[in-house]
Amino acid sequence: MNTEFKRTMKKLFRNPSAVLGFSLLIFFALIAAFAPLLAPPVNPMFPDENGNPMKLEDPYIMPILSWSSDPVPPSKDHPFGMIAGRDIYYGVIWGTRTAFKIGLTVVTLSTIIGLIIGSIAGYFGGWIDEILMRITDVFLSIPFLLAAMVLTTILGSGLDKVMIAMTVFGWMAVARLIRANILQVKEEQFVLAAKALGIKNFIIIVRHVLPNTIFPVLVQATMRLGSLVITAAALSFLGLGAPIGYADWGSMLNYTRNYILGASGQALAYWYTVFYPGMAMVLFVLAWNLVGDALRDVFDPKLK
Repeated sequence: MNTEFKRTMKKLFRNPSAVLGFSLLIFFALIAAFAPLLAPPVNPMFPDENGNPMKLEDPYIMPILSWSSDPVPPSKDHPFGMIAGRDIYYGVIWGTRTAFKIGLTVVTLSTIIGLIIGSIAGYFGGWIDEILMRITDVFLSIPFLLAAMVLTTILGSGLDKVMIAMTVFGWMAVARLIRANILQVKEEQFVLAAKALGIKNFIIIVRHVLPNTIFPVLVQATMRLGSLVITAAALSFLGLGAPIGYADWGSMLNYTRNYILGASGQALAYWYTVFYPGMAMVLFVLAWNLVGDALRDVFDPKLK
């Protein structure tokens, strides 16, 4: 087993795309972990009785540094510039934590829901499979972004509402994938032997079926994480996601809409308002996609 693990790791890290993906992922993880050191959460507009900047109760809220609505170009004090009186650098750093929070939460919850529904449908088959798959088809027939927008509007704005909406409409692909895998595995000899021994169905699914079918789901979940962050950013850009001033890349891009839609000269003059949060989003999604591709290439038996 140790030899197989070493062979797999050697193959994984000989892949330039895998090395780039994991490097970017580690880079963002370090930024998220050390966000309080890289961008200390203080609010200089409201000092304490000694004149020192007060700590923010919620460090994800970008402190207001200026009441000017015009963007301020990058400087020594604000290396990424300012937008809507808020430091873009602060928003990009703490927005990394927001991206991990959204992506990991939604992927984990939607994967669990999909595994439960898909496993039951695939293992038991018959009318149970028919009912569960028709419910899945109904959810799949609704465009994901549109469904998330509608449900977020009903629940109200807020990052937690966005995560609920994306979870509710994000489990179907997992359910269909795990069902297809279980349909192939459940007729294998080790599953039939477990049934013949009278082992409970729940134990068979958890201990014998899922370990032999779940890996493609994990690879898919890795690749979905980046797209979910993009969806959350799109909702925030439309004003349906993170609250005003929250350190979220989509919310930051919302501040730039007047300059994106303005004259071309104005857009070029305020390039930094779009470039830094947009580049952070692109690299974050790229990291997860490269990691997912690398895991698929290494562990998919059809590609060996």
